[in-house]
Amino acid sequence: MKEQTHIGMNRTGLHMSPFDAGSMQSPVPASMTPATPGDDTALAEMRSTYITSAEPLGSVPIPGTIKGAIATGISALSGHQPQLLLDKLGERLAFERTGTRLYDALITKFEATQDESTSMTLADLQQIRQDEARHFAIVGEAIESIGGDPTSQTPCADLVGVESMGLMQAVCDPRTTIAQSLHAILVAELADQAGWEMLIALAQDHNQSAMVTDFNVALAEERTHLQRVQQWFEEATIGKAISAGASIDDIGDANPSQIH
Repeated sequence: MKEQTHIGMNRTGLHMSPFDAGSMQSPVPASMTPATPGDDTALAEMRSTYITSAEPLGSVPIPGTIKGAIATGISALSGHQPQLLLDKLGERLAFERTGTRLYDALITKFEATQDESTSMTLADLQQIRQDEARHFAIVGEAIESIGGDPTSQTPCADLVGVESMGLMQAVCDPRTTIAQSLHAILVAELADQAGWEMLIALAQDHNQSAMVTDFNVALAEERTHLQRVQQWFEEATIGKAISAGASIDDIGDANPSQIH
């Protein structure tokens, strides 16, 4: 079984209205042609004005505790940028929170649709959801361990909240199928893995060995999540039998006549 995409009355293409298409593509009469050819120069100039005059997206809050002030001072004296580490920790905290909510939404859709197009089970989704929630807690504890405030929103946390908004909309949309929802989850898992790798490198640079240990465990779990979601997405899209025997890359190199 694979994702069922049906043919319907899709009117978005030009070919659906050939008579109107002809008039749209015919040359514009000289009387209607602008005296000066238009381009996006004015738009680019307006955007440039906003860019050069804009304030930063936000700021990393100053330490609210004595412990945080001391930790920040020591880190700065050592030549590090403690505000960068706190910003990226805030980013990961925000993303893991979204990840938990994404799986909450996918669990609801899976239960409602009773979809059997993949080997995915409710227990699988609940386990990943628990992992995401635990990762959120790990990052929150890491922020507190260096005197930061996990309830504050850093610039990168703000950014990732906006970025992930579309993923939440895709999974929560009642019209999207399990396969389409898994595509959105796959995008999140790819970004999640890259984010953990960056955070581990940053923690190593700041000599945060305890963080590195905890974050490596989280990264290993996220890699497992990515592999499982990719498998489920392939199963939902191209079928269980094909997915079990070949990856998407293998199928792309295969003779089309061999794919059934």
